[in-house]
Amino acid sequence: MHILKEVKNFIASHKKPLIVILGPTASGKTDLSLQIAHAINGEIISTDSRQLYKGLEIGSDIITEEKMEGVPHHMIGITEPKNTITLAEYQDMATEKIKEIVKRKHIPMLVGGTGLYISAITQGYQLPRMEPDLKLRARLFKQAEKYGNNYIYKKLQKLDPSAAKRIHPNNIVYVVRAIEINAIKKENKKDKKINPKYDIFMVGIDWPREKLYERIGLRVENQLKRGLVNEVKNLLKKGYNEPLPAISSLGAKEMIPYIKGKSSLEECVELLKKNTRNYAKRQMTWFRRYKNIKWLKPEDLNK
Repeated sequence: MHILKEVKNFIASHKKPLIVILGPTASGKTDLSLQIAHAINGEIISTDSRQLYKGLEIGSDIITEEKMEGVPHHMIGITEPKNTITLAEYQDMATEKIKEIVKRKHIPMLVGGTGLYISAITQGYQLPRMEPDLKLRARLFKQAEKYGNNYIYKKLQKLDPSAAKRIHPNNIVYVVRAIEINAIKKENKKDKKINPKYDIFMVGIDWPREKLYERIGLRVENQLKRGLVNEVKNLLKKGYNEPLPAISSLGAKEMIPYIKGKSSLEECVELLKKNTRNYAKRQMTWFRRYKNIKWLKPEDLNK
């Protein structure tokens, strides 16, 4: 594979290399990252916001230990679904992992599809760090459950239009956090950037849209065969509610209407496929912001 040579040359010519493997959901990031990790003695840090939480291994497509092929993976299944890890907390933990990997004289690799998490590391966001206002947070989540996510999103638009532009209305956890920061600090949420600490080499996978959509459909069908519905049922039985990140994420929220008897399984499956396709579009919109990505076509993955 030609990309392996480019990555090795980059590492040899830079003091603080950080390799980033990105692409939309179902694009093949896992297989590519393993090939590169074996070639460069790499360790993988997940940049998938859903994979932080235990209990949604199928829904968030967490790699099994067997499929890791001996490559160390970090930031996967590190907390219970009842918890919420903020972007600032993720940034701190991932940064510490990078330091540990470098100390071992291995190469750190960011792998995943959550653009905000990638940017927080590669662009050095200076993020607000503060204790949560749990009462305000609970009240906003209840309002979202009663009136819908858009009701809360409109609140953010009035308070902080700039933050609202960066956050999708259905990402209720980030919407609530932005409102919370505004209420506590009496100012708008600002993700300031500082000079990056690393030498960045980004590799992206770019599929033709129709082919990617086919892959997404196959992945959803495979998730169902592996037990996605039962996985979500188990989370609900444990008392986890919908505003939590693990429950409001792709793969879980679409199955809940079926589990509660409000929709047929076919309707929920089609909704999951549709929402996943829309998520892939938003991912690519975010990734197009980055400069100097080495984009690979599907045929490049087998060379």
